[in-house]
Amino acid sequence: MNEVKSGTLFGVGLGPGDPELMTLKAVRVLGAAPVVAHFRKSGRPGHARTIASAYISGAVIETAFDYPVTTEIDFREDGYVSAIREFYAECAEAIAGHLGAGRDVALLCEGDPFFYGSFLHMYDRIKAAHPVTVIPGITGMSGCWTAARAPITYGDDILTVLPGTLDRVVLAKHLESADAAVIMKVGHNLQKIKEALRDAGRFQDAIYVERGTMPGERIVPLADLGDCAVPYFSIVLLPGGRGRRIA
Repeated sequence: MNEVKSGTLFGVGLGPGDPELMTLKAVRVLGAAPVVAHFRKSGRPGHARTIASAYISGAVIETAFDYPVTTEIDFREDGYVSAIREFYAECAEAIAGHLGAGRDVALLCEGDPFFYGSFLHMYDRIKAAHPVTVIPGITGMSGCWTAARAPITYGDDILTVLPGTLDRVVLAKHLESADAAVIMKVGHNLQKIKEALRDAGRFQDAIYVERGTMPGERIVPLADLGDCAVPYFSIVLLPGGRGRRIA
């Protein structure tokens, strides 16, 4: 009996949110893969699935992985770590079942698969046993600084990318020395981020971007943003170019 050839896991980068910013390769793979998988918050359709919806055939096997926890528990707590580790192990097992049966799987990834995404946890668990192909995507931060019309680096500026989950003092230290910066994972970290920017003397330069390139896009100077609830995946930009712009 012939052994079944393993399917390939495709990490499909979808870009920052506008479906027209998906690559031709991403669209081609989605059109050919017999299985499409994606992560989402329970009870929601999921951003990735929404972005790719026009390119997913009704004939595919579709698998949605609902996060057991998201932002309601601090990611450093033992309960979060335990729940999310078990969740990723179960997701990888489900994907490996399709691959072992010879079916390719397209796993949808907002932005770029290798940049702060859940795909990384699938890649680490599957790459040793099955073929994996990664299709890069335009990062969310690139989409946001373009939507904000905020050139991010000039000359020899160094770009610093920071998760908003960092401690206030650590954030401020990085921001104080940064030529340009992007702060990810804003959400309930907003007030701490504002305080860190003030500590670093950079508050007035910061730009807040919510749902960049997508419907409902919101772009305002951070100083004009009140103390309101904001999405976890919003971004704060600190454009560079101080003393480096050539008029």
